[in-house]
Amino acid sequence: MSCQKAALELNTGSQLGPKSPERTEGVTAFEDYGTGLLENQLSVGDFIKIQKAFESPEPRKIICMSREDFTQKMTEIVGWGTKEEYGELFDKVDVAQDGFINWDKLTSFILLELYEQDERAKATVVPQWKDLEFLPVKHKDTIQKVIFLKNSSHYLTISKEGLLAIWGEHLKLQETFPITSDATKLKHLWVTSLVSLENVNKIAVAFTSKEICFYDLLSKEEFACQYKLQGLKGTPICMDYWYDPLDANESILSFGDITGKVQAIAFTAALISLFERPASTCEDGEATVTINWAELLSGCHKCCHILEHKLHQGDWVRQVTYNASLDAIISSTTSNTNSVVLAWREKSKKHLNMTSFNIAQGIHAFDYHSWLNLIATAGINNKVCLWNPYVVSKPVGVLWGHSASVIAVQFFVERKQLFSFSKDKVLRLWDIQHQLSIQRIACSFPKSQDFRCLFHFDEAHGRLFISFNNQLALLAMKSEASNRVKSHEKAVTCVLYNSILKQPSQCEDDMNEDPYDN
Repeated sequence: MSCQKAALELNTGSQLGPKSPERTEGVTAFEDYGTGLLENQLSVGDFIKIQKAFESPEPRKIICMSREDFTQKMTEIVGWGTKEEYGELFDKVDVAQDGFINWDKLTSFILLELYEQDERAKATVVPQWKDLEFLPVKHKDTIQKVIFLKNSSHYLTISKEGLLAIWGEHLKLQETFPITSDATKLKHLWVTSLVSLENVNKIAVAFTSKEICFYDLLSKEEFACQYKLQGLKGTPICMDYWYDPLDANESILSFGDITGKVQAIAFTAALISLFERPASTCEDGEATVTINWAELLSGCHKCCHILEHKLHQGDWVRQVTYNASLDAIISSTTSNTNSVVLAWREKSKKHLNMTSFNIAQGIHAFDYHSWLNLIATAGINNKVCLWNPYVVSKPVGVLWGHSASVIAVQFFVERKQLFSFSKDKVLRLWDIQHQLSIQRIACSFPKSQDFRCLFHFDEAHGRLFISFNNQLALLAMKSEASNRVKSHEKAVTCVLYNSILKQPSQCEDDMNEDPYDN
C-alpha cells in the first residue's frame, strides 16, 4: 500500500488544515479520539509535501530528521499544526528512540496505524441477521453433526438414526442416504459423530458399536465403506480431523469416548493410503477393509501411529480437536476436574505431555483462536471463560451475561469476536478485546425444555446453524454494505499503468446487455 493511498484512507476528501470534525450520534470514544490525532487529519496533499521534504537531490541518499528538525520543517512545509503535535507524531514514529526518523519509518507507522484501526473496526461491527429459518430436514432423530465439504461445496448433516443428508451450497436438500454398519442388527445402533477428511475425499462416521467407518466420496457406489475400524474399547462420541495444508500426507484423526479416553491416529501417508491393506484382501478396490484397533496399537500399520491418554478418568469426552499451532490435542468433559486437557505432542511426535484446567461445575464445549491464543469455554456455571493455553491457574477473562448454562461457544475468527449459546436459547456475540457483549439474540426457537443442541458457524458463508433435536435452524448474515470509496459504478474490466503520468488508468464494463441473457 502506497503512502498516498494510506493518506487517502485516513482522510478521504480532507482539505488542507485542521478542521474540527462534526459530531454525529453514535460516534464512539475511539472514533472521536482517532479523528483528533494529527496523523488522521493529514490529507494526500499534506503527505506529498512531507514526502518531498524527505527527498534528497542526490540519488540513493536517505534524508533523516531529528525531532527538532522535523517539528520545525513540518510546521513550515505543511502550513498548519503545532510543533507540539508534530513532536508527538515524531515520538510515535521513533519507537526505538534513535533520535531521528526518515520517510520509510514514517510511512511504516502510518500503515501500521491503518491496519490497527481496521482491526479495531472489524471487532466492533455487529452483524445483521436475516429472519430465523428452519430447514426442511428428513431426520427423525437428533442431528449429530453439520459439516461443509469445500471440495464439492455441499453441506452434510447426519442424525443419530444414521440418515445422511446432502445439501446444495444454497441449502436445498438434494439427497438422503442411510449410513449403516454390519452391526445394524443391534437394536440401539446410533451414529455419534461425523468428520470430513477433505484431503483424501472421505468422511468418517462413528457408531455406538465401537466402530469408525471411512466412506469414499469419489467411489462409483454411493458412499462406499472403504475402511472399517473395529475393536475400540469405548464408544467414540466425538471426533475431529486435521491435515497439513503444506503436506496433505500428514493428518490426524482424534476422537474421545465414553470411558474418558482420548485417542488419535496420526497418518503419515494419507494421500497414498490411510491404512495398509492386508495381503489376503481381494483385488477389488471397492471391497471394505476391516482394521482392528489392536493392529494399530501394535504398530503393524507403518503409515500411521497411535496417540492416547486417559486423563479424563472415566468422564465422557464431550469434545476433542487437534490444533496445529499448539501441536496439541484439546479435549473437554463436564467434570470439574481436568475439565479441559491439552495433550502436547513431544518432539518425537509419538508421545504426549498433559496439562489441564479445572473449571467449577465443568464445561459443555470450547473453541480455540490461534491468532489470539485463547481458549473459550462454555461453562455449566453460566460463564464463558477465556484461557491462555499456557496458564492453567486461572482464566485471563470472564464473560458475564448468560442467565443459564452455556452449551456452545465458537469464535468469529476474522473479526476476533465470540458466539455463545445458552440453555435458555439466548445467543450472544462478544467483543473479545473489550470483553463485552455487543449483541443478544433471543429468536423464536422451539419451546422444548429437553433438547440436544448442535451449534455450528460457517464463517466463510456467514451461516449459523443451531439444531434442536431433529430440527435445524439457520441464521444467515445479511450482506454488509461496504463503506469503501468506489472509483467506478460498474465492473472494472481492465487496468493499465501510465508510466508518464505515474498513475493507473481503468476501464469499466459499459455493456447494457447481459451476454448470458441469450
